[in-house]
Amino acid sequence: MQSALIEPLDARCPVTWTWDYKSSLERLRALYDKAKHEQWDGQTTLDWSIQVDPEHENFPDMQVPIYGTPLWNKLDARNIRELRHHQLSWTLSQFLHGEQGALLATAQIVNTVPWIDAKLYASTQVVDEARHVEVYERYLREKVEMNYSINGSLHTLLDQILSDSRWDMKYLGMQILVEGLALAAFKFIHSFTSEPLIRDLTHHVMRDEARHVAFGVLSLSGYYATLTERERREREEFTYEACRLMRDRFLQREVWDHMGLPVEECVELTLHSPAMREFRRLLFMRVVPNVKRLGLLSPFLRARFEELGILQFENEAPDA
Repeated sequence: MQSALIEPLDARCPVTWTWDYKSSLERLRALYDKAKHEQWDGQTTLDWSIQVDPEHENFPDMQVPIYGTPLWNKLDARNIRELRHHQLSWTLSQFLHGEQGALLATAQIVNTVPWIDAKLYASTQVVDEARHVEVYERYLREKVEMNYSINGSLHTLLDQILSDSRWDMKYLGMQILVEGLALAAFKFIHSFTSEPLIRDLTHHVMRDEARHVAFGVLSLSGYYATLTERERREREEFTYEACRLMRDRFLQREVWDHMGLPVEECVELTLHSPAMREFRRLLFMRVVPNVKRLGLLSPFLRARFEELGILQFENEAPDA
């Protein structure tokens, strides 16, 4: 009998041999060398002796989307502590699930990508993602003592990436979109948390993630100019759908439901709260310029990004 904790996915991933072992992409080989030198051990690099109170204001309460509303004002001190605990658990649980998705997708890239420099670099990212799964799982188990299942929007997007047999779609979905958004989210957490262990953990994860995004940009540079109009439109439609799913994945429906709060009202507040608008601004400041650099920001995608309220970031520096 299959365990409920095991979920098979029919992800048919082709395998591509390459018999040319000479480096052909100098910048990608340099990124591989950098990744080898920047490996770290989650067991010894982080100070796991630090005590963590998951009900403490580890992030400013004003960043809670319902902060200052009548719903917030009805919460007593015990409810607020419980909400902090669940928001921390929900946020880090989604990071954990996303890191497993990145682990699986990058292992597929090793198999499918057609040149040796990318296979070598992707192998280092597999190690990075395994380490990220390790440290987030440990933090949730030992410090938060609570975890959430994967959010539906995130699950849908990861399944789409893992199920697609085309190597460039794995890069586009994972390295450019998911990793780009995750890097911005990690920077947001690193900037605002008062909890030293999660700040240090996030700092080390961010260094890895910056390389992962660069890996995607270097690998896809110039590739979409070689595709037909129909093939590019497929990538543009996927990019829009992925951005919509990633926006919706931060609505925290599961937390509001657990707290017994009116879910749809909380979702509406989350979409329009000043804190979440700023958070989404930071999320897409990196993604939109990279999509433009890859040649995918067509009139079609411009209109869709305008709908999402993120088109204004097209001229930002990707590492802003």
